[in-house]
This record gives sequence, C-alpha cells and structure tokens, in this order.
Amino acid sequence: MSTTLGSFIAGGVAACGAVTVTHSFETVKIRLQLQGELQTRKDAPKLYRGVLHGVKVIYQNEGMRGLLRGLNCAYIYQMTLNGCRLGFYEPIRTSLNSLILHRDIHHLHDTQSKAHQSLPVNIFSGASSGILGAAAGSPFFLVKTRLQSYSPFLPVGTQHKYRNAWDGLKQIYGAEGVKGLYRGVWPAMVRTGFGSSVQLPTYFLAKRRLVSWFSMQDGPALHLLSSACSGFVVCVFMHPPDTVMSRMYNQTGNLYTGAFDCLWRTVKTEGILAVYKGFFAHLARILPHTILTLSLAEQTNRLMRRFETGVLGVPEKTKTS
Repeated sequence: MSTTLGSFIAGGVAACGAVTVTHSFETVKIRLQLQGELQTRKDAPKLYRGVLHGVKVIYQNEGMRGLLRGLNCAYIYQMTLNGCRLGFYEPIRTSLNSLILHRDIHHLHDTQSKAHQSLPVNIFSGASSGILGAAAGSPFFLVKTRLQSYSPFLPVGTQHKYRNAWDGLKQIYGAEGVKGLYRGVWPAMVRTGFGSSVQLPTYFLAKRRLVSWFSMQDGPALHLLSSACSGFVVCVFMHPPDTVMSRMYNQTGNLYTGAFDCLWRTVKTEGILAVYKGFFAHLARILPHTILTLSLAEQTNRLMRRFETGVLGVPEKTKTS
C-alpha cells in the first residue's frame, strides 16, 4: 500500500474512472427512488418502470446530457469520498491493530502484518473512513442528486433547476446558508458508513478466500471476482439509507423533519419495499462501480508506490502496511 496521500490520490482517480461508466445508472436509480414519493402504490406514477426502461426514456427525451447530469459534481464527490475511504482505511486499521495488540505492526514483516486481520476492526475502519468521506463530500452529493433528479420532460420529486454544480452550490448557500449545503448529511453518513463498513472488509475477505480455496493468483481475475462479491453486499446493506438520503437531499423546505421521519413516512405510505425502490438500478451501478473502483485502485496504488519510491524517494518503511 502506498502512503496515505498516495492512497487518497489513487482511490480518487480510480473512483472517477468508475463513475464515468456508471453515472447513467445512478441517474435512473435516483429518479426511481423519488418516483411516487409519499404516494400509495395505486396513485404513484410509473414514468420509469425499471433500469433499462429508465435509461431508454431519459435518453429519448433528454439525450446523453440527461443521463450524465451532474457528472462533474460526481467527480468531485468521488475524489473526496473514495479518496478518504481508500486513503484512510489502512492507516485506521493498522493504528487500531497496533493499539489492540500493544505493538507497532509497522515493524513486523509484511506477511506477518497482513496476518493481523480482525473483522470488527476492519468493519470499524471501513465505516470510519467512509463516514469521513461522506461528511466532506456531502454538499457535492446534494447538488449532484438535485441535478440528476431534474427533468424538463418527465419530472419526479421536487425539481431544482441549476445551470451547473457551482450554480447549485451558490443558490443553496444564498437561500439556506451552510446549513442548507449540509442538508441530509446524517443519512449520507449512515448510508456511506453502512456501505464502507462492508465494502473493503468484504473485498479483502473475498480475496483471501479465493486465494486459499481456489489457489487463485493475484491479478485481474481475482480483483474482478472479489470486487463483484463486495459490490453485491454493499448494495444490499446500503440501499435503504440511500433511498432516505436521496429524498432528504431532494426535498424543498422541511418535507421531512429528519432521517427517521423520512423512513417512517415512506414505509407507512408506500410500504416496506419502498426503501428498496431502484434497487436493481443501484445494483447495475454499484457492481461495475465497485469492480472498477477496487480493480483500478489496485493498479493506481501500484503506480503510486512506484512513483513514491522511484521519483520521490519515499522509503519502504514509511509506507502503510
């Protein structure tokens, strides 16, 4: 693993590459989550009937521009979120292991260091790094959500017309101040905490099991299968708070008093399965996104290690395990 700064940069670059491919599915997911908001099933509109239908309808009416609304904002958010998530995971994990074991595992041989794997510590490290990233990037995710939900042809949910990401940030700050920019930050932190708590631990667990059970060698195939396992588990755990977050971000005024109010009213009005609206669109986004992010992160981390060692002269012993 490269240094914390190197891992931050590698994680952010990898996530931006992934989001370029998967952003259109995120747009469909958000509109499915907002469709029929606080309406009973019989009264709810069916403008978007599923993943492929959503992609088709948006493309026919709004073109690629509609599918890629908010992409620039997504880049900033991904750099922030995944930079923190992949950059801080190992430092937090190794620090906690050092604290718990009462020894500095940086002084252990690399193979010995990797043997110190604690599932509770890994989950806590993943959640902590994800929560840090979610809090830092929340204003950008807020604007991204509103940009993606806007449609001049088939609107669902509250509509916010922003020229671009910076115009959105300016309008929100002008109307509501800093508090407005951080609307929905708590469900965002819960959502990302849920996802991050299982993403990296599941990924590394899958890698170890695939190596021990099937004698797989380190390479693209191992990264692909491990990432796919991680992506599915992330989607199952993250989608309910993701639905709450989308609605909290997109509201105007105080439609919901908080995350629990949003969850309660959604389930009460639309049924328990409403929290899984847009699940398959989310899965269609998160699987390739996780695969690309984690697989690219392996490669970008390797490049960062070479750059740090060969160009910057960073000694091996100062790098995180």
